[in-house]
Amino acid sequence: MRAMWKGSISFGLVNIPVRLFAATEKKDLKFRYLHAPCHTPLEYQKVCSTCKTEVPWEEIIRGYEYERGRFVVLSEEEIDAAAGEKERLIEIQDFIQLEEIDPVYFQNSYYLAPDGPGGRPYLLLWEAMRETGKIALATVTLRTKESMAVVRTYKEVLSLSTMFYPDEVRSVQDLPDLPKGLEVREKELVMAKELILNLSTSFEPEKYKDSYRNKLLDVIQAKVEGKEIAVAPSPEREKVVDLLEALQASVKKSREKTEKAGKRDSNRKLSSRKEKATVAKK
Repeated sequence: MRAMWKGSISFGLVNIPVRLFAATEKKDLKFRYLHAPCHTPLEYQKVCSTCKTEVPWEEIIRGYEYERGRFVVLSEEEIDAAAGEKERLIEIQDFIQLEEIDPVYFQNSYYLAPDGPGGRPYLLLWEAMRETGKIALATVTLRTKESMAVVRTYKEVLSLSTMFYPDEVRSVQDLPDLPKGLEVREKELVMAKELILNLSTSFEPEKYKDSYRNKLLDVIQAKVEGKEIAVAPSPEREKVVDLLEALQASVKKSREKTEKAGKRDSNRKLSSRKEKATVAKK
């Protein structure tokens, strides 16, 4: 794994040298656009609409459009200088509870690893945060953008998650057609709560799979092998007009699912007991 950033965590008067690694990776399938008649991959060129020529990278600069069609140009040095001393610093501001932050604020996740002599203070911060149950609210500048961030313990490492600033989170009041002046019927609420309880379980990330990506990979592999692909029609969802009727049907289905899961667990336990009894006899 290759470090994408080097800097330090500022913790009071303590500086902890760290390296930053991407904690996640997208597994989206990447498609190329092709020219239909010959299947040649299409190329994208940066063309100046005034000069009518393709622009090489060394002639590309960055500008901010402060009025329509009017730009102020900034050099890379000026952009980097705006970060000042914070450019290589994860500056901890406060320690808070993770539950205080709504998930809508979170952006990207990274792992932090100690760099050079940072092992002991890194371990100290990790242990202190683990025992207090606190997370650190910090600021960090990555790719010329300063972001809010949280530093927290994740398994045996420290992780960093960048966040949106409050003014970057859109107000829910801007949403159209929010339900106002409506009442929730008691019977429907009881059924909805029962459905939630029936579907409640502990979080097991391993059981969630990207079925869409897997199906696409199957189609791609079949095409590579020259097989004919039959596209199955999408099953139509059952149309239920009455909300209470839909809730009752959903609760019934969830009960059946829970009962089946209970039977499977019982069969596993019974099978395990039989195996242990067989081993004991031997």
